[in-house]
Amino acid sequence: MSARSGWTPKLVALDIDGTLLKWIEGAGTTYETIEQTTYDAVHRALDAGAHVVLASGRSPHGMTPIAEMLDLRGQDDDRVWVVASNGAVVFRHPPLEVVHEVTFDAAPAVAAVLEHHPDALVAVEERGVGYRVSNHFPVGELSGDMIITEVDELVRGPVSRVIIRDPAATPEEFVELAAKLGLHGTDYVVGWTAWLDLSPVGVSKASGLEHVTDELGLTQRDVLAIGDGRNDIEMLRWAHRGVAMGQAVQEVLDVADDVTASVYEDGAAAELDRWFG
Repeated sequence: MSARSGWTPKLVALDIDGTLLKWIEGAGTTYETIEQTTYDAVHRALDAGAHVVLASGRSPHGMTPIAEMLDLRGQDDDRVWVVASNGAVVFRHPPLEVVHEVTFDAAPAVAAVLEHHPDALVAVEERGVGYRVSNHFPVGELSGDMIITEVDELVRGPVSRVIIRDPAATPEEFVELAAKLGLHGTDYVVGWTAWLDLSPVGVSKASGLEHVTDELGLTQRDVLAIGDGRNDIEMLRWAHRGVAMGQAVQEVLDVADDVTASVYEDGAAAELDRWFG
């Protein structure tokens, strides 16, 4: 598909880590720096009238600094739309206003995972502060403060998302475990490390973006989505054009309509410039 096909994106959905931000090799963190080529490409899309929506597994307070680094703006003096927590939270900014949230009972799924990985770390977002955690996560993996809390207390009430992290395990072990357990009542995504995101059934970046397109009077046919992780699979399938970053894992490459250059080669900017360059 090319610009000559007559189709132009009216909404661009962008993952953050590994798409806009480069990964720090060997760590579960990213450089919190937007390359100028990416910044300029995003603004060419905005100037052309497209809506640019960040869609991430990050919590809302971990996404607003990226929106500000990009100087994102809505169209027609409107505030920007942001899809957070892998689609469980949709908010407007600035100021941060949650307009849609889906919660679930995570206790059974968390207990099932901890039965196999008893030393795994558990985290639940504490909005506006950081996270309540069963113990400290590796440095740089969570934004904001970490408030130590017993696991039973973490999942006592409904939550929008739970993170389970085992620094001693591998992503492959978590993929195998999640498939084995089934994790009834939840959807799940395994990250680049042994990092498991639990969310309500049917909730993904795609469902969050669908809420946004409904509000804007658009459809999935209007959407270009770019991402690199397993939590981007539903979004790339759902969008009219789903593009994987060059360094994405095979499961992501397999569902994408196309593959751009890696994050280290500013692949997101290259894809945006196909339509807005």
